[in-house]
Amino acid sequence: MGIYRYDIYKSPNIGLFVKTNDRFMILPFGVPSTKAAKFLEYLQIDEEIFGSIAGTRLIGAMMVMNNNGILVPATALDEEISILRQTSGLVVERLRTKYTAIGNLISSNDNGAIISPLFENDVYKQIQEVLGVPAKAMTIGEYGQVGSAIVATNQGAAVHPKATDEEINNISEILKVPVEPVTVNDGIPFLSYGMLVNSKSVIVGSSTSGPELVMISRIFKV
Repeated sequence: MGIYRYDIYKSPNIGLFVKTNDRFMILPFGVPSTKAAKFLEYLQIDEEIFGSIAGTRLIGAMMVMNNNGILVPATALDEEISILRQTSGLVVERLRTKYTAIGNLISSNDNGAIISPLFENDVYKQIQEVLGVPAKAMTIGEYGQVGSAIVATNQGAAVHPKATDEEINNISEILKVPVEPVTVNDGIPFLSYGMLVNSKSVIVGSSTSGPELVMISRIFKV
């Protein structure tokens, strides 16, 4: 277990491009094997899956995943979904919504999901079925992009520093973990852009400060 600084494409915004759970990570085609091996080492997992979403490298921004299932946007290609289903062994479905950057709109662990109020009501059931958890809509500090404002594991959750005490309590109740506000990459409040987390380890962008490392390590108990 531990917390590590790293980057991808010379950018500290690692969460835009990579997604992980407790068993495997998904990263873009073309990432060097040496960099993929370093991600595996840091996250303490054994399997990497190379792919794309809608022909882009923005896997983190366009995907939602926990240990139960994977959601992708309607623009995801059949071949991309086939790769994910065959290699992950999880349920993989296109989310029936007009939004494409769904990773910015949903945050989930294995206990619950927090979803943006931007979504139409008819997708709630699909989110709950694929991820295998109850889902509740809310905003964070008046932001609807709750997927970028919350990063969660089954040990803890980090939230945008503008979250109110009431919102923090609601997040904790839904996800059933302690919740604390923090930033990443030296002051960035949209946490999912600069962070990869699972129940074993945390990788943050290379610009993350020492005080941020201490707080993030405490939140996720690594």
